[in-house]
Amino acid sequence: MKKQVLLTAAVLTATSMTAQKLKYPKAPKDGTIDTYFGVQVADPYRPLENDSSKATAEWVAAENKVTQDYLARIPFRGKLLKRMKELANYEKVSSPSFIKAIGKWLFYKNNGLQNQSVLYIMDRLGDEKNARIFLNPNQLSTDGTVALKGIYFSHNGKYAAYAISRSGSDWQEFYVMDAKTGKLLDDHINWAKFSSAAWQGDGFYYSAYDAPQKGHEFSNVNSVQKIYYHRIGTPQSEDILFYQNPANPMRFYSVYVNEDETMMFLYESGAGSGNRVYVRDLRQPDSQFIQMTSNLDLQYSLIETIGDKMYFLTNDGAPKNRLMVADLRHPGFSDWKTLIPESKDMLEGVTFADGKMILNYMKDASNHAYVYSMDGKQLSEIKLPTVGSAAFYGDKDRKEIFYSFSSFTVPTSNYQYDFSTGTSKVYSAPKVKFRESDYVSEQVFYPSKDGTRIPLFITYKKGLKRNGKNPVYLYAYGGFNIAMPPYFSSNRIPFLENGGIYAQACLRGGSEYGEEWHIAGTKMQKQNVFDDFIAAGEWLIRNKYTSKDYLAIVGGSNGGLLIGACMTQRPDLFKVCIPEVGVMDMLRYHKFTIGWNWAPDYGTSADSKEMFEYLRAYSPLHNLRPGTHYPATMITTADHDDRVVPAHSFKFAATLQADNAADTPIIIRIDTKAGHGSGKPLSKQLEEHADIYGFILYNMGLKY
Repeated sequence: MKKQVLLTAAVLTATSMTAQKLKYPKAPKDGTIDTYFGVQVADPYRPLENDSSKATAEWVAAENKVTQDYLARIPFRGKLLKRMKELANYEKVSSPSFIKAIGKWLFYKNNGLQNQSVLYIMDRLGDEKNARIFLNPNQLSTDGTVALKGIYFSHNGKYAAYAISRSGSDWQEFYVMDAKTGKLLDDHINWAKFSSAAWQGDGFYYSAYDAPQKGHEFSNVNSVQKIYYHRIGTPQSEDILFYQNPANPMRFYSVYVNEDETMMFLYESGAGSGNRVYVRDLRQPDSQFIQMTSNLDLQYSLIETIGDKMYFLTNDGAPKNRLMVADLRHPGFSDWKTLIPESKDMLEGVTFADGKMILNYMKDASNHAYVYSMDGKQLSEIKLPTVGSAAFYGDKDRKEIFYSFSSFTVPTSNYQYDFSTGTSKVYSAPKVKFRESDYVSEQVFYPSKDGTRIPLFITYKKGLKRNGKNPVYLYAYGGFNIAMPPYFSSNRIPFLENGGIYAQACLRGGSEYGEEWHIAGTKMQKQNVFDDFIAAGEWLIRNKYTSKDYLAIVGGSNGGLLIGACMTQRPDLFKVCIPEVGVMDMLRYHKFTIGWNWAPDYGTSADSKEMFEYLRAYSPLHNLRPGTHYPATMITTADHDDRVVPAHSFKFAATLQADNAADTPIIIRIDTKAGHGSGKPLSKQLEEHADIYGFILYNMGLKY
């Protein structure tokens, strides 16, 4: 008989719930006061910014004890984690990719509960049963905290450079293998960041910073990114400095060399929402870079090179993107030609294969794909399985085309598309221990505060009663031109299968409707994002999906800022808040690691008095008020997060614990040997999600 796990609305006893306020450790303080345009702003927990100090370490240890003691009280914590492990224990396989340089197919596979996916190689398409392991990241550490960030094959097929990160940090190291034998060579690169390996001959270009100050590797600001050329068989100390621009230290620089090694592209970004592109003709000895574009607020993404032609996806003159063609002989933007003009929907990506193009559009936050001829004529639509997300993979010189597809109730599956018949067939599909047909996903649209129409996805078990008593996990991001389309996560299933609702809002600041939608959620329009999210919660309550006693809000990074801002603006609306690795100090965020790169979306406190006042008005840290009743809150961060440094969460937690007048728990979960999220081992992901869902249900007075 199948065991049933019940979610009930029984209120737990005072001994298991927090009947009285938790006792929190005393955080290190000083008398720091900053002055912005004549306005004094106190920052009493400034010592917590020093992540290597003894005082901070002691506070972190004490906070973690409070958190772990509290989480240990949740009676169903272990049961929830066990179910999540059962659900995650299925084979996950990527679409295969043909590597022209070596004439082989590569794909990633995770047998189920492996901490990191393994890279496999096969001689022929469809021969997965005889595939061999090419690189297993699980063998690079004993605890799964070393992640593979990318692999890059030399165009001559001799070498493979791969990048790893340790403990979730953005810092990268490069190693090199013999592509044919798999033998690890002596080459080793340190202190690369946000870098690929761009091969030319028997060496590659990479982007790196000077070695950081010891003890401050994960907090000090990163400036003057440099491009180096590394020749195989030589030490990093002999690498050739290829490019740097000290006059603009807060920018990113990288190069790309096409597979024919006829063109080299230099990319410059970080000072706006877009990038500049320069090109160099490698067929001409001593050729110099020619500037192709100039506006750093617009995006130019190279899709393909064919002969002297360069195909770019750009929002220059097209807020929802268009496909343009440039010629190496006249590369300036004024000479570019439009191949696919802007349409009413957002053009998200273009894939070349078999002398055709596949254009992947986003319509109301889900994908729709079409086949086009090389002269820009639409030939047919690719029918996708249902409403969801699709990503296409192909090579301009091969006929095979694959796409991965997922939705809220559809685990990621891989399909092969046949151009000749216009049909798709399943190439590989996982078997997850739940019944997709038991669940419903719907999309609704609700009005924000100013009347703007906002998309909202809602997923729940069939038979749901709209009685205002259903627990809701409301998630969003709302920034940096990042869309929130449907995607699958087995971690949601325990919540859904026991009566919970997963709701995902597509806020302004994202890319769902193009650059205008993005801009509407940036700088001095950032409040739109918070209004959109608050309106989602109000709509769910008004339509009886839930009530404020069963509404939890969750978001990470920029989404952590979202949660922090909304819980300080409307503490009465939410029962539980989970700000994950959030940007909480909007006055100082740009002073750490690569925080300066977020200025195009946020603005900075140094820009102007008006920008300072706007940031201060919503900065989560600066809008906590003593004597306020705040919702139950679990803040998450990690010791190796060098994207959004832990100081944001540390200072927010210390202030919130001091200011909260309610008996609700305010805890901070500080992970070790982990970073912003990318590359986190599966075991750590499962533990964290079990704690998050457990904290939510426990503080709603529910059982699992």
